[in-house]
Amino acid sequence: MFEAVDLILEIESENILGEGIQWHAPTNSVWWTDIVGAKLCVLDWETKKLCKIDMPEPVGSFAFTTNPEILLVAFATGFAFYNLTTTDITSLNQPIFLSGEGRFNDGRVDRHGRFFAGTMMADPFGPDTPTGRLFSYGLDGMVKEHIQGLRITNGLCWSPDGKILYHTDTPTRIIDQYDYDSQTGALSNKRDFAKTPKGGGPDGAAIDADGNMWCAHWGTGQVLVFNPMGQMIGALQTPVTQVSCVAFGGPKLDMLLVTSARQGMSQSQLAAEPSAGNMFVYQTIQKGLLENIYLGTLV
Repeated sequence: MFEAVDLILEIESENILGEGIQWHAPTNSVWWTDIVGAKLCVLDWETKKLCKIDMPEPVGSFAFTTNPEILLVAFATGFAFYNLTTTDITSLNQPIFLSGEGRFNDGRVDRHGRFFAGTMMADPFGPDTPTGRLFSYGLDGMVKEHIQGLRITNGLCWSPDGKILYHTDTPTRIIDQYDYDSQTGALSNKRDFAKTPKGGGPDGAAIDADGNMWCAHWGTGQVLVFNPMGQMIGALQTPVTQVSCVAFGGPKLDMLLVTSARQGMSQSQLAAEPSAGNMFVYQTIQKGLLENIYLGTLV
């Protein structure tokens, strides 16, 4: 059952497009990206001090690795290892972008240690044939293509046992389910999991310990909660319209971390929503799962 949650903290991050939020248990910190601002945001949980790291280009998504100094990053233009200490970048195997395919967007690590990240169209609501795709960066450093014909890759997450992958192409409002082979990373048996209400689109998502999906619903200010059967069992209203991504965190994994955006908002809209672009923390009854890290070889 969905239980009521309480807003306990708002971090004034003023992100243009906050996304990809994750809890890093080894350092008790929260990490996320401001894609348009080309920054990596890091919040120390104990002090609540926020640090913004300038990145060489927009970060669509990223993964922690076995080396705490190195991130596996889906930069706008492709995969790379990024050293947080030296700022060195090691470019990795890359897909060749297709016509109209704009940049990398949402990404997460599966429960076997592979990094999945997908691309979005340069003009996701334009007339061009959708050419966005979902890729994985494997433990062997090889890039595989899994899904084609997307406009905006989003909502990547896995069931607690790792046997089901969730993914959405935001403009369709449909959240898809796939059977997932954790040994090979293969997807099969695509089917509809849920369709979100009109007026918004499914964005970043996370699965709690009971298998429920918590999905940011862009454009409505809500986080929607679906049970494992795809039935909507709750909706959390946030203070902002452009809610973008969620994750579970805190020392007990019982807090919902929510990013937002101020991208494309007018001055009057920003005046009406002064919290737009900030990060929010909600106390929940439900508990999440530890964030997976990339377990492959580091170049």
